[in-house]
Amino acid sequence: MNELLDRWLFDPTTGKLVSALVGLVLIYVIVRFVRRRVTNAIEDADARYRTRKIIGFFGFVVGVLFLGAVFSDQLGSLTVAFGVAGAGIAFALQEIIVSVAGWLAISFGNMFKTGDRVLLGGVKGDVIDIGVLRTTIMECGEWVNADQYNGRIVRIGNSAVFKEPVFNYSADFPFVWDEVMVPVSHDSDPEAARSILLAAADAEVGEYARRAASGWGKVVKTYRIENARVEPMVALHANENWMEFTLRYVVDYKLRRSTKDRLWVRILDEFSRSSGRVTIAYATLYVTTPRLDVNVSRAGAG
Repeated sequence: MNELLDRWLFDPTTGKLVSALVGLVLIYVIVRFVRRRVTNAIEDADARYRTRKIIGFFGFVVGVLFLGAVFSDQLGSLTVAFGVAGAGIAFALQEIIVSVAGWLAISFGNMFKTGDRVLLGGVKGDVIDIGVLRTTIMECGEWVNADQYNGRIVRIGNSAVFKEPVFNYSADFPFVWDEVMVPVSHDSDPEAARSILLAAADAEVGEYARRAASGWGKVVKTYRIENARVEPMVALHANENWMEFTLRYVVDYKLRRSTKDRLWVRILDEFSRSSGRVTIAYATLYVTTPRLDVNVSRAGAG
């Protein structure tokens, strides 16, 4: 028994296992210490999050290299076996490998970052975490109207960035265009209706438009794209039922619903103050009944 214990204690492999364990613990402690000291000195939340991820990944790489250095002589004899097995492993784990490549593309390709609202893999929501294999999204929509959270947290493999388009609502231009369609009766004053809509838009989203103008200028300089209009505008289309006014405007991508609510409240209030010059139109249903001729005759006595 003592002989077996002495052989195990003085076995070179045992020494390497102990060295590997001590080294990994030391690397873990150093990484935690550095991550805590560095991230506490960073005020920006996004930069702090990215720094934590980079330090953690760097610690993982150092740990792998350290293990390779400790067991280098054992690994050398297994090179051929690893080469044969590597092909099978790469095929079996191709989704994981593609996900890691997707993480590199996300991190260094400026596709999106935490806090962005994206449509990824058919899921729309805000990115709350970007891992090496998966991106975590707080989902919006589905059974909830507009762009509101529904409470589901979705984890999507990073390989999705190579398979489907990635829609980013807040990358270079953190605004979106939205529209409000207002039906106005034909007997209303169209110019008064247009003025009311533009005034309401200027009051509620005018500041967005002014901020979006400078942001859109940067997009025009960066990409080959036309210099689109970001100020509120109104278009008129008339049909047999009413005059259809469409108010188009830019808005913060997270405030579409609340902004549309404030616009409708202001528009309806101004319409009610217009003394009948502008009124909301309602669908009218005309029902006609066929004419009935009833001939009532009294039977004579026979």
